[in-house]
Amino acid sequence: MAEQYATFKTDVDGAVLTVTFDFPPVNIQGIPMLDDLNRLADEMEANRAIKVIVFQSAHPEIFIAHADTNFLKDMSTEAVSRDSVDLLYLQTTLERISKLPQATIAKIEGFARGGGHEFALACDMRFAARGKAKFMQMEVGMGILPCGGGASRMARQAGLGRALEIILSARDFDADEAEAYGTINRALDADKIGEYVGALAKRIACFPSESINSCKQAVYASIDRPIQDALREEAYWLYQATSKTPAIKRFTAADASGFQNDLENQRNFQDAVIAIQEIQ
Repeated sequence: MAEQYATFKTDVDGAVLTVTFDFPPVNIQGIPMLDDLNRLADEMEANRAIKVIVFQSAHPEIFIAHADTNFLKDMSTEAVSRDSVDLLYLQTTLERISKLPQATIAKIEGFARGGGHEFALACDMRFAARGKAKFMQMEVGMGILPCGGGASRMARQAGLGRALEIILSARDFDADEAEAYGTINRALDADKIGEYVGALAKRIACFPSESINSCKQAVYASIDRPIQDALREEAYWLYQATSKTPAIKRFTAADASGFQNDLENQRNFQDAVIAIQEIQ
C-alpha cells in the first residue's frame, strides 16, 4: 500500500487487505477518517490484486464511534427542497465503500453506534463478537435521523418494522440481537470471530476479482428493483464476468472431464470450487 493514513493502518496478506481503525481516543468518525476512507477508495477502485477488505479496530472497546459532533454542529438549520438537496460527505463516502469492487467485511468487536454502525451497514458483510459488540442509532434523540445511509440500508437489511424499532428506540443492542434483526450476518464468540472472518476472507480471495465484483453489483442492483429489471442486471453482470475471467475455460474443462456427473465431486463441491481455480 502506497498511501499513509491518519486514522487507520493497513496490512496486505496475499489478496486480503486488513484495515485497522486506530484513531485515539475513540475512533471518532470525523473529517480525517472520511478523508482517509476516500483515499482508500481512490486506491482500491482500480486495484484488482486486492479482492477482499476486512475492516477491524485496534481499540479494545470501540469499532468506529459515531460521527464527529464538531462537524455536525455546523449543519444548516434551514430546510431545503428535495430538488436542491445535496448528498452529505458522510453519505457519499460510505457509498464509495459500498461500491468498491472488493468484497468488504466488517469485523466488529466493540461499539458501533451512529455513523460507526452506518459504516458497518455499508460493508458487504458484518460479523460481531458476543460480549463485545454493541450497536445503536441514537440520532432521533439528538433531533435528527441516521444520515449516513442508516435509514436506507437498515430497512433493506432488517425490514421496515425492525428498522424503525432500531432507529426510533435509540437503544443499544448486542450481537445476538443484531443477528436476529438481520443487520449482521452472524454473531460469533469473541475467541472465534478472528478465525471465522480470516478463513472467509481467504476463501473469497481465491476467486477472480471480476467475478467477485460482478456478484456484488448484481446483488446490490436487485435489492429494490422489479424482478424483470433485476434479472436483466444479472444477465448484464454475467457477461461482464465471462469477458474478464477464465469462466468458460473452467466450464469446458469440467465438461471434458465429466466433472458434474461424478458423485464424489458433487459431495465435495465446496473443495472442488477451490481446486478449479488452477485453470486459468
